[in-house]
Order: sequence, then structure tokens, then C-alpha cells
Amino acid sequence: MIVRNIIRGKPIQQILTVKSTDSVKSATEMLAKHRIGAVIVSDDGASVDGILSERDIVRALGTVGPSCLDQRVGDLMTLAVIGCHPEDSAISVMEQMTDGRFRHMPVIEANRMIGVISIGDVVKARIMEIQEENSALTGMIANTW
Repeated sequence: MIVRNIIRGKPIQQILTVKSTDSVKSATEMLAKHRIGAVIVSDDGASVDGILSERDIVRALGTVGPSCLDQRVGDLMTLAVIGCHPEDSAISVMEQMTDGRFRHMPVIEANRMIGVISIGDVVKARIMEIQEENSALTGMIANTW
């Protein structure tokens, strides 16, 4: 399975972003409202300036305390964001996420963000792919008897 198929299968196609000047509190409210673990930081809505994840917020809460919610997203976001291409395989993306120990990845095509996938999206796609392969093999075995 490729990334393009994963993003097509997502129930919500909208790409949620925040600006680097937004407050961490407003970004946290967005995460809670949409039940997501990270949000892309993009001042123009198309390019990736960073990513703000639950982990970033928890780290700041642990070191700075609740006042971190009054900071700007740009103060807490992760700048080094690894993206993927729509034609990348689910397996290669899963390996990148596992090796890099991150759970969200923007999908970039022609220098524009066209989607965001999570490790959950990739695992779900892989499970479906394995189930389809299993069904096909079971059918082939049944037809040889």
C-alpha cells in the first residue's frame, strides 16, 4: 500500500494547521477538539514550518509549568519535520516513524502539503493489506484442493 491510498481512506481529508504565532493554549484546544495528537505549524497553510505534538506540550509542562500554554506555538514546536511522498510505501513510512520515534508525518507533493498521516493510519492500512493477502492466499489454497 502507498501513502496516497492511506490519505484517500482517511475519514477527514482536511489538513489542520496552526500558525507559529498562535498560542499553545489554542493549539491544545484544537488537538482536544479534533482528538488528534499533533498539528502541523504552517504560516501559509501549505508549507510545513514545524509540528506541535502532545509530547512537545507535555515536555514544556514538565519543565516550564502551566504558563507554557501562554507561549507561542513557535516556541515549542519541533522544527525538524520529516515528511513523505504520496508514492512512498506504508512499510517505508512505518520504518521512518519507528526509527525516528515520531507518530505524525506530513505528506508532501510538488512542495505542497497534501495530507498528514499518523502511525495509526499506517498500521491500520498495513493490517488491511495483510488481511487482503491472507484472504487471497486462503482462496488460492482452497481452489487447489
